[in-house]
Amino acid sequence: MISATRANELIAAIQGKRVLVVGDLMLDRYVYGSVSRISPEAPVPVVHVMNDDAVPGGAANVASNIQALGGQAAIAGLVGSDPSAGELRDLLEGQGIQTAGVLGCDALHTSVKTRIIAERQQVVRFDREGSPAEVARHTGPLCERLDALIAEADGVIVEDYGKGVLEDDVVQRIMDVAIRKGIPVAYDPKDDHPLAISGLALATPNFKEACVAAGESPFEPLVDPDTDPRLARAAAVLLEKWSPALLAITLGSHGMYLCSCIAEPVLLPTRAREVFDVSGAGDTVIAATFLGLLAGGDPIEAASLANHAAGIVCAKMGTAPCTRAELSTAFEVIHD
Repeated sequence: MISATRANELIAAIQGKRVLVVGDLMLDRYVYGSVSRISPEAPVPVVHVMNDDAVPGGAANVASNIQALGGQAAIAGLVGSDPSAGELRDLLEGQGIQTAGVLGCDALHTSVKTRIIAERQQVVRFDREGSPAEVARHTGPLCERLDALIAEADGVIVEDYGKGVLEDDVVQRIMDVAIRKGIPVAYDPKDDHPLAISGLALATPNFKEACVAAGESPFEPLVDPDTDPRLARAAAVLLEKWSPALLAITLGSHGMYLCSCIAEPVLLPTRAREVFDVSGAGDTVIAATFLGLLAGGDPIEAASLANHAAGIVCAKMGTAPCTRAELSTAFEVIHD
């Protein structure tokens, strides 16, 4: 367990850590309203719209978390040349995030996820985006930009949502440059999009992603992490496959399973609080854990920061980062 004093030491040490996030950029739109009747045209609810909002999503939400926790985030990825691209850039720059690596392409559509929320419940989501294959055909200029961007960072996060930006050529360029310059790399995988990557400082798959990447069945729910053999087997495979210094498998309500090649696994219990929305919780986990490591924390300390931060964002509606002040307050309340 980490004390409030130690947590605040690490939170202070996070300030100004430069993290480059490379991955699939999205704009998350939320339309909020209320439902009082069913449509006479079809058996669907009629949503009376009250207001709407837009926030950075996907890899851009990881950058938002880095910035909100006190780091200095830079973001790299592809967007279209449409109004949504400009809106996403404005949101990121408004948070102080560096966007020199956000490249527009006339042939692409900016990925936009729109969620309709009524009475704090998601009614429907609809997505506007191009095919991953089309996106992958336009990554050349991004590869050329990565050398300079990585050189300015204290660490790099590879954030994969399977939308086409992170194909093997881009990932290989990231790893080649980062390893040559001695810059640590963290990886958040997508379960249906395997990448050839190794030599990581950190990997943060969820249970399903870990099972898929390790060739284990992800379909049976995880009931007890102490007795389910898939967890240990998957961890062993991924420690060899990705060679991360720290493997942190997130387990939802069961917490986090921390593994390395030099220490026994540790099951870190979740920070229980009321859960409204798990959107973006994985983005918060990789951001907070990586920052904690960059700040000098050991694996358990860094993961404890992330555990608390994830609990904070799950209590919020919609995609939202955890701030430095919220994280500090959470430790003061819990350890008072």
